[in-house]
Amino acid sequence: MKSSNITAKQLRLYAVTDRRWLQGRSLAKVVEEALQGGATCLQLREKGRGSTELLDEARQLKDICRSYKVPFLIDDDLELALACEADGLHIGQKDMPAAQARKLLGPDKILGVSAQTVRQAQAAERDGADYLGVGAVFPTGTKNDAHPVALGTLQSITAAVNLPAVAIGGITAENLPHLGQSGIAGVAVVSALFAQPDIKKAAAKLRQQTENLFS
Repeated sequence: MKSSNITAKQLRLYAVTDRRWLQGRSLAKVVEEALQGGATCLQLREKGRGSTELLDEARQLKDICRSYKVPFLIDDDLELALACEADGLHIGQKDMPAAQARKLLGPDKILGVSAQTVRQAQAAERDGADYLGVGAVFPTGTKNDAHPVALGTLQSITAAVNLPAVAIGGITAENLPHLGQSGIAGVAVVSALFAQPDIKKAAAKLRQQTENLFS
C-alpha cells in the first residue's frame, strides 16, 4: 500500500492535538512527549483560532516534528499550512474540496481527507488525497458532530481504494485490537495520548500495539 507523499508506516500512530488536555503544560511539551514515545505523525487541530494567532506555535511544532523526522500536518487551515510550511493539510467533507486543496498545496505536500463512505473515499483518491481519515469508529467526546462508521464500512473503504487509511474516533489502548482486521495503516488518537498522565508512556504502548496489529 503506497502513497506518493506519506507512507503507511508514517501513519501508524497519528497524534491529533487538543488544547483541552494541556492542564497548564505547553503544547510543545506534550507534543514532544508524544513523539518521544513513538507517535509517527502529528496534526495540529485548533478549531476556532485564527491562522495569525497560531503561526508561531505551528512553526515551533513543525521544528519539533522535523527533529523526530515525523510529518507535521495542519487541520482545515490551508493558509496556516502554507504560512508555516507544514508538511501537509487534513480536510473534512465540509471543508475545501480535495481537488482544490491539492491544486493550492501543490503535488509534493501531504493531503489527508476524512471519509465516512466508500464513495467519499474513492472521490478523495481521485482528487489527489494521499491518505484517508475514517471515523468515528468508536463513540468519541472529541468531536460532537462525528458520525459513526461501522467496522464493516471501514473494511469496505480500505478495500475500495489504494490509499492508506487511519481510523479515528474514540480509540483507546483497550479497544484498538478490534481494528486489527480492518485493513487500516494505523490509528489517529487524541485523548488516548494527550489526556494521559504520562504521555510518553501512553504513546509507547499504543505504538507497540499498532506495530503488532498493522505491520
